Amino acid sequence: MTTGRPQGLACKAPRLRKDINETIFLGLPPWSAGPGPDFAEIIDALRAAGVEAVQSWAPERFLKAGFRATGLARIMSLGEADAVARRGADLGLEFTTVHLGDGFETHPEGERLVEDMLEASARRGHPLHLETHRGTLTQDMRRTIDLAARFPDLCFTADLSHWYTGLEMTFGDFNGKLDRLAPVFQRVRSVHGRIGDSGCIQVGMSVDPDREAIGHFREMWRRCFQGFLSEAGPGEVLSFAAELLPHHATFGGRMVTINYARQVRGEDGALREESDRWTDAEALWRIAQEAFADAGG
Repeated sequence: MTTGRPQGLACKAPRLRKDINETIFLGLPPWSAGPGPDFAEIIDALRAAGVEAVQSWAPERFLKAGFRATGLARIMSLGEADAVARRGADLGLEFTTVHLGDGFETHPEGERLVEDMLEASARRGHPLHLETHRGTLTQDMRRTIDLAARFPDLCFTADLSHWYTGLEMTFGDFNGKLDRLAPVFQRVRSVHGRIGDSGCIQVGMSVDPDREAIGHFREMWRRCFQGFLSEAGPGEVLSFAAELLPHHATFGGRMVTINYARQVRGEDGALREESDRWTDAEALWRIAQEAFADAGG
């Protein structure tokens, strides 16, 4: 399987790369410190923030603006992975994060989907990273561990908020669960930056900055980074992309409530997002940098 490892970087150490998911620009409120909806303003803000790559469903415009880019895709059936891998290779994306299946697959059906994805990745020379995500094949931790054991070439995008909240990881022996998840952490090659709590999948970083969940995510990311560093070659990068979604988003001209960013009432009585997703992204990056250093990077 192609790893996407950079060439000609033998003198450089593996590193964590500051990426961002374009969902952060969806509906940023006027009071945000982030850019407005104008694309040129978004590009200027990304450059000023030191972002190197953008993850997008439509990455062409970011590539044209001079950024590296990674992709996103949903694969539901056998045979669909080839088109995803071919598109990623044709565009020159570094990898594509995949939502695979819907979680109702039997073990044999799930394994066939993973086999098909890995075969397409190898055939097209484009890495496909399986995301840990609710409502997909990886919504169950035990099955994901089994898939890691069954497929040694499988790599993951870790969006651990889906497990932390959806599977209530704080119920019982939290550190014991992390130990059992070691086979998955070892294979993480990209991370979606988001921190939730036991009841909400996305909590603003300005809300109780000392809460227990932040330490939990720092430790989970540290273990992911440790796994990456144990196998990374010279100059190899691990993408850390803050992925912070709004409460409402417009898709195809239609306003949809997606309930990620929580809402609070402002002094004027109007509902607003509880924190600034743009500055939250920077806070997540600082935590990730600390965890990477703790992992030995």
